[in-house]
Amino acid sequence: MVNIEAANNFIQDIIKEDIAAGKNDGRVHTRFPPEPNGWLHIGHAFAVNLNYRLAMSHGGKFNLRFDDTNPLKEEQEYVDSIMADVKWLGADWEDRLFFASDYFEQKYRLAVYLIEQGLAYVDDLSADEMRAYRGTLTEPGKESPYRTRSVGENLDLFARMRRGEFPDGSRTLRAKIDMHSPNLNMRDPALYRIRHAHHHRTGNAWCIYPMYDYSHPIGDYLENITHSLCSLEYADHRPLYDWVVEHMSRAFPAGGRPQQTEFGRVSLSYTVMSKRKLRRLVEEGHVAGWDDPRLPTIAGLRRRGYTPSALRTFSALCGVARKNVTMELAVLEHCIREELNATAPRVMAVLRPLKLVLENYPAGQVEWLEVENNPEDQQSGMRLVPFSREIYIEQEDFMEVPVKKFHRLTVGGEVRLKGAYIIRCERVVKDPDTREITELRCTYDPESKSGGPQSGRKIKGTSHWVSLPHAAEAEVRLYDTLFSKAEPEDAAEGGDFMAHLNPDSLVVLTGCKVEASLTRALPGSRYQFLRQGYFYADPQSQANGRTVFNRIVGLKDTWAR
Repeated sequence: MVNIEAANNFIQDIIKEDIAAGKNDGRVHTRFPPEPNGWLHIGHAFAVNLNYRLAMSHGGKFNLRFDDTNPLKEEQEYVDSIMADVKWLGADWEDRLFFASDYFEQKYRLAVYLIEQGLAYVDDLSADEMRAYRGTLTEPGKESPYRTRSVGENLDLFARMRRGEFPDGSRTLRAKIDMHSPNLNMRDPALYRIRHAHHHRTGNAWCIYPMYDYSHPIGDYLENITHSLCSLEYADHRPLYDWVVEHMSRAFPAGGRPQQTEFGRVSLSYTVMSKRKLRRLVEEGHVAGWDDPRLPTIAGLRRRGYTPSALRTFSALCGVARKNVTMELAVLEHCIREELNATAPRVMAVLRPLKLVLENYPAGQVEWLEVENNPEDQQSGMRLVPFSREIYIEQEDFMEVPVKKFHRLTVGGEVRLKGAYIIRCERVVKDPDTREITELRCTYDPESKSGGPQSGRKIKGTSHWVSLPHAAEAEVRLYDTLFSKAEPEDAAEGGDFMAHLNPDSLVVLTGCKVEASLTRALPGSRYQFLRQGYFYADPQSQANGRTVFNRIVGLKDTWAR
């Protein structure tokens, strides 16, 4: 496992320099500030792990703070899911759970202070007019005609905004900074907008809500955050962050002095990361909810069978960069595969069963054969599996007319059954109407039993199997990538990500034959189905009385090739 705490990166270097310089009295205090307008995805998992592990590696603290400043898009459902995800990832905020709405009164008081200092004003320009007045990267902005309102008039209008006297969009509170600044974010940015909407925590107590760029630094300041780690798109917003913190420290000098540092976002191939696009997939029914195992959401990855430790390893392998990175899906798969290879017990499951009868095996006889649980774990021991005259093998393990290099069973050919005998196919039985193969008639070599006199006989192919009278039935869900292209949003091809949905992203197999012990699999347990991949006992399905296994990942690791 890669250890993110020990990994060298530029943020680690900044923190070490700050500690050495005695900045913030040597404290390290980070936070994760999600907006509760959707479910978290793997990019957020990277940010959670980064913030939490950096704090813990320096004996610091970590806060979870919801940026609940937009009541039109936020719901309690998202708050609950985010808390569950962060906790599942292993990030412990202890008693430091906060909401931006906790500080609505302080933010209002700072806005009043800014107005009193001549640093903020109420503007009547519409959103379109504000954009036009803002200017461009090459042209300076133009001052609003309402910028010269008196302090008294601004205080009166802002108080009336709070009382709900004006309709949505009719007025905003803006900072008075510099309309000629080369940084567009400093050209009198909006601090408050009017929004008559019910808030999931404060109800109808407020009808004006602070903008994120204004709200976020105040939360950091009041919570004594030392290192405010943000994704790269906020680099141009840092001067405004510092401006807000500076004036907050003058108005309310009891807080901390947080420093914003930006890092590159982490994305994943074969998927989309935008909450808006993920919401569209959910709402249009292309997936079965936010926790669909094909989505990159943390809930989806959890239901697919990924572990928190695998996501931590993935986060560490991503590194901490000053530019956005897109990681290959194979890297994520490698992380869970390496973990489960060492820990998951091996079992036999036949997903597309084909009946096989051993004509020379005694009818009614049952042998209990020893099979290893996990060759990578010497402490896992052996288990007993029943063997009988009638068994199931995979349909793909037989070919009537074999192709070149096919080393499984054919008519007249031999194969070894895992942990059992060498068998030979004598003939096939077909449905008289469809001519489909319904049964294989075979013989077995009694001397070829594992550990027997002929057990060392060279046979190229080995097949897994399940005893027919002892087999249990299960449903198996084979998940593939949700999109058929590694970059579904490729602008060169129009950027229509919906055009690249993979029609085979989910294959549901019913009537699979598995070892009987799997009917007692604990919800959330993980197994390697021999030759099939790693599978997860789906807790939600088991709660409804069904035995369902989700394929986490296949056995083949192509990452390093």
